[in-house]
Amino acid sequence: MEFIPDFGGLAFTLVAFIAALSIIVAIHEYGHYIVGRWSGIHAEVFSVGFGPVLFSRVDRHGTKWQIAALPFGGYVKFLGDADAASGKDGAAIDALDMEERRRSMHGAPLWARSATVAAGPIFNFILSILIFAAVLMIAGRPAEAPVVGTPAALPADMQTLQSGDLITSIGGTPVDTLGDVFTVARDLTPSETVTYGLERDGQAQTVEASFPLLPIVQSVSPQSAAMAAGLEQGDVIRSVDGTPIHAFSQLRETVDASDGAPLDLSVWRDGEMLDITLSPRRTDLPLPEGGFETRWLIGITGGLIFDPDTVRVGPVDAVWSGVEQTGFIIRSSLSGLWHMITGAISSCNLQGPIGIAETSGAMASQGIDDFIWFIAVLSTAVGLLNLFPIPVLDGGHLLFHAYEAVAGKPPSDKALRVFMTVGLTLLLSLMLFALTNDIFCP
Repeated sequence: MEFIPDFGGLAFTLVAFIAALSIIVAIHEYGHYIVGRWSGIHAEVFSVGFGPVLFSRVDRHGTKWQIAALPFGGYVKFLGDADAASGKDGAAIDALDMEERRRSMHGAPLWARSATVAAGPIFNFILSILIFAAVLMIAGRPAEAPVVGTPAALPADMQTLQSGDLITSIGGTPVDTLGDVFTVARDLTPSETVTYGLERDGQAQTVEASFPLLPIVQSVSPQSAAMAAGLEQGDVIRSVDGTPIHAFSQLRETVDASDGAPLDLSVWRDGEMLDITLSPRRTDLPLPEGGFETRWLIGITGGLIFDPDTVRVGPVDAVWSGVEQTGFIIRSSLSGLWHMITGAISSCNLQGPIGIAETSGAMASQGIDDFIWFIAVLSTAVGLLNLFPIPVLDGGHLLFHAYEAVAGKPPSDKALRVFMTVGLTLLLSLMLFALTNDIFCP
C-alpha cells in the first residue's frame, strides 16, 4: 500500500511527459510531411512513436499514418528512404522511373529537400510562438495604470487592497504607473504595513495595507528545493528560522546568505500554518543581457499583494511577443551550452529524459496553463536541438545540402554512411551524458 502514492506520481509524470513529447513530435514531423508534400516529395509513412504499430490508416495520398507503441519520438519515411533517419535506399531509387524519382527525397531538387528538412524545427518554433501568443491574448497584459485587479489571499492579520483601487502613492511616494509601484516597493524599508494613497470609488483615500512585495509564492520552479519541500502557489512565508519577514527581499537575502544550509519556514496556506524545512540549491540563472549568474535559490518567484488589472493584447502584438520569448529561449539555451562547454557553469544544467519527464509532471501538477507553457518551451528546445549540425539530426542533413550547393554534388554514399555513424555515436553519447546527469546531479 505504501507504494501506491509513488506509483501514482510516477504514472502521472509519465503521462504528462508522453503527452508533451507526442504533441511536439507530431508538430515537428508534420512540418517535414506537409512541406515535403507541397514540394512534390511523397511520404510513405508518418509515425508518432517507434516499434510495434498500435493504429494505422492510409490516406488518399498513399501515406500511412500510424501510432506506435514506443512514444518517445517519431518519423516521416519518404519515398526512397531506407530508414526513419532518411538514409538512402539506393536499390529502391534505381528501380524508380524519372517521374517517380522526382517524388523521392533523394531525387528531389536541392531546394525541395532543404525546405522539407528545415520545416520540422521551424514548425516547432511556430508552435512555441503561437502558444506564447495565445497565452498572452487570453491572460492579457498588465495595464500601465497601477489598478488592483484581484487582491491576493492573505492571513487574517494582514491587510490587503480592494479590486478597482487606483494606487496614487506608496509610503508617501507618488506612483503613476505599475512600474513605479515595483520601483518604489523595492526601495521601501520592509515593514508590517505601508501607507497607500488610493482612488477608491472615485474618492481619494489613505489606507494601511501589507507591504507591496510580500513573500508570496507566485510560482514554484520544477525540480527545485521549494517543489521538493511542498511549497505551493499562493503560500505566504511568515518567518524564516523563527525571524518574521515582511518582504520578499528579506527572504531572498536570507537564502543568499544561507550557503545552502537548511532553512525552517513558517508558511500560511488557506488559513493554516505549516512548518516547512528546505535547503537552497546552487542554481545558474540566465541573465537578460547574456551570460549566467550563480546563486543560492529555493525555486520560487514572488509578486505584489494583488494581481494587476489587465488589458487585451491584439494578435500582432501577441505574436511579436511570442517571437521575442522564443528568441530569448534560443539565446539562453545556446549561451548555457557554451558556458557548460567552457566550464563557466555546471554541466548538471543539461537534462536528460528523466529530468524532462520530472519537469513535465511537475508543470502538469501546477495546472494546465503551466503545462501548456512548458510545452512551448520544450518545443523550442527540440527545434533548436534538431538544428545542431550533427549527422542524423536535421541540422546534419542541412549541412550536407549546403555542401552539395557549394560543391555541385552531394557527398558520396560511403561518406554519408560514415558521417551518419559518427553522428549517431555523438547523439547517443550526449543522451547518455544527460541521463547520467539525471541520475547523479543533485
